Amino acid sequence: MLSEKALEGLRAYWGEYRPGKRLFEGFRDGSYISTRTVRAIFAQAKYKAGIKKEISVHGLRHSFATHLLLSGTDLRYIQELLGHVSSKTTEIYTHLTQKSWGKIKSPLDTLNLGKGGLG
Repeated sequence: MLSEKALEGLRAYWGEYRPGKRLFEGFRDGSYISTRTVRAIFAQAKYKAGIKKEISVHGLRHSFATHLLLSGTDLRYIQELLGHVSSKTTEIYTHLTQKSWGKIKSPLDTLNLGKGGLG
């Protein structure tokens, strides 16, 4: 899944740098960018943004899944997006906040029972 905002940024990057074989190349032309370099770039971006919280690149994946869940995306779709075979794996990535519990409404509250209620 690629957001429109991310696509705009990638197009601007492409227009300015015109990378070769790969969008984000390693030090040698045509080579992959290393995970070490990705971590270093992420650390530098966190520093520039003033983020002091301990978070890794993998934490972005967890955050992505959590935000999808909190915005109402069905767990099965999140499972598919993350490429998990088991829904149990997806449940580990997605934790619920206390704030979310307050948004849950009882199905009974949506019933139109008239003036008499249940009795």
